Amino acid sequence: MDTIYALASARGKAGVAVIRVSGSHAHDAGRCLAGSLPDWRRAGVRILRTSQGDALDEALVLAFEKGASFTGEKVVEFHIHGGAAVSAAVLRALGELNGLRPAEPGEFSRRALENDCLDLSQVEGLGDLIEAETEAQRRQAMNVYSGRLGAKIREWRDQLVRAAALLTAAIDFADEDVPDSVSREAMHVLESLRKDLKDEIAGASVAERLRSGFEVAIIGPPNVGKSTLLNWLAGREAAITSELAGTTRDVIEVHMDIDGLPVTFLDTAGLRESGDRIERIGIERTKSRATQADLRVFLTLDGRTDRSLVSDEDITVIGKADTHAQPNGVSGLTGKGVEELIGRIAKILECRVAGIGNAIRERHRISLENAVVSLGVAHAEMASGQNRVEIAAEEIRNAMHALDSVVGRTGIEDILDEIFSRFCIGK
Repeated sequence: MDTIYALASARGKAGVAVIRVSGSHAHDAGRCLAGSLPDWRRAGVRILRTSQGDALDEALVLAFEKGASFTGEKVVEFHIHGGAAVSAAVLRALGELNGLRPAEPGEFSRRALENDCLDLSQVEGLGDLIEAETEAQRRQAMNVYSGRLGAKIREWRDQLVRAAALLTAAIDFADEDVPDSVSREAMHVLESLRKDLKDEIAGASVAERLRSGFEVAIIGPPNVGKSTLLNWLAGREAAITSELAGTTRDVIEVHMDIDGLPVTFLDTAGLRESGDRIERIGIERTKSRATQADLRVFLTLDGRTDRSLVSDEDITVIGKADTHAQPNGVSGLTGKGVEELIGRIAKILECRVAGIGNAIRERHRISLENAVVSLGVAHAEMASGQNRVEIAAEEIRNAMHALDSVVGRTGIEDILDEIFSRFCIGK
């Protein structure tokens, strides 16, 4: 396998930049540039030089032996001064060495997966950790990157192995008197595991929304202060405001961090009957996005709402509170009631994320659902009284296969390129 190198820190001017080299020739490359390497996992100051002896930079050098690095391979890191010219010069010097090539996006992480230093769920967690923009996203990503999902998968798989062993005993000794308690114990294991998997699946959809961000649609009739409220939330003129009804035609989005949760507020067209064809298109888009949103804030001046769009958990509030004495109203012009409104939104979304588990992607959810289906079939076959334990054993193997796909043990070759293409070069 090729020895690869790349800038592992962000491009641009910085105090320090990190260049990583991984592969069988990494230590030789480190000695070529630094003269010598410090002890494993010990930082040492070295003058980096080209093959012609020209000084490149004074750097902090770290070396990791095979099996004790991020990728599982021999690794050398150069912590250099973070000027663009310095980074370019060191990368150029590495490129002149035999057996080295630039890394592709996500290639370091892919090698960590291939060398069993990370499972696939941890790789996904690492990608989410890099992309995290809010505290809740960071916590969620760190939870997966730390290996909690992989640990749960191993725990569930061990239970399946136990159930399979019990069924194997029943199959192998079919001509002998195998106690009924063996089958009952296997059925108990399967039923308990199905419940655990269903609990995990229940929180997966919300966990996925936390990754991508919640959507909160601001809806209501024209001229109730929707766009003005959005502008107050954004702290800028994100939407055009006017006394003319129907000013907002398209959905306008503003991304915010609400108590650590990623939230996208949607300003929408006013809901009314209109003869304007373009406005009608905007109203239809409003209804579609409002239906898909995680939460709706209905602004009204008279307390009436469109019950076809608003559910019990949604928020109804009186708009333009600067023009009338409404104790619980909200005004995007003066900011009256906005903090209270944000607090209500945060409380609702925090309650939703309270029950999320470790599965945070649609891929995880689908695999767990496949496992639940297989376990249901296995349980039904064993409970049928027709002694079809071979079919039950096969379904248990299918469930194992589904769980293994979550952590990348099997059946994931077709998605690896898609996963790693989202990584930056150097990770």
